[in-house]
Amino acid sequence: MSFFLCSILIKKNIYRIVNYIYSSRKGKNRHIDTNEIYLIYDAMINIYYLRTMEITRETVMAACYKLGHKYFENGSYNMNVIGVRNSAPGKKVTNIFDDWMTLSYKDDKGLWQFHKWACTTDPGTKAVKQFHNAGGVARVVPGQYPASHFVGLHQGKYKALKQCGPVKVYRDANKDMVFDETKVDTGIFGINIHHAGADSSVVENWSEGCQVFKRIKDFDEFMRIVQLDKGEKWTYTLIESKDL
Repeated sequence: MSFFLCSILIKKNIYRIVNYIYSSRKGKNRHIDTNEIYLIYDAMINIYYLRTMEITRETVMAACYKLGHKYFENGSYNMNVIGVRNSAPGKKVTNIFDDWMTLSYKDDKGLWQFHKWACTTDPGTKAVKQFHNAGGVARVVPGQYPASHFVGLHQGKYKALKQCGPVKVYRDANKDMVFDETKVDTGIFGINIHHAGADSSVVENWSEGCQVFKRIKDFDEFMRIVQLDKGEKWTYTLIESKDL
């Protein structure tokens, strides 16, 4: 994608997010200050770098091997469920869907297939400021988590990949909009893989640690494909874009 087209995309998304903030304030003070505009622009630039990065099956596989993770190459529909966290923002809370969820596998003809969809692997602003766990909001630590998810109902509503095995998360309780990576908690915390809205612009509390698809239609496609794997549990791997 050319820089010109990406610039149009950035401006379009800035407009959508500004409009969301403006309309959501209703009877409150609707003034959007300069700092908010800067944060929005900065976040969209991060999306530009991630979208133009070469995220392919080969680069994801190479990153997994480099990090010492397993990458499933044997058998048909042996799914590699791998999230790619955008490294560009560092530890800043962006509140946008600037990460990728990927699936790679061999089909029944032995041919490699690869898919990627926009998602967030980070909690949003509302979750960071209004968390429910006394230890702080959760944010998955990059790593590989064997047999960590199975198909179940997310919040009793729809089929998703629900956490069933231990996962490491950072806990952040200071609400300063910069992710704290000093405190690590391990356990089963409901870190599910699910969707946000039809096409959500901001994360807010769609994620309080969960891995969340930006679009429902993308998530539906993901669930249809991932269940071609007839196993009962899936391994989830989270890597960072700087490792590609």
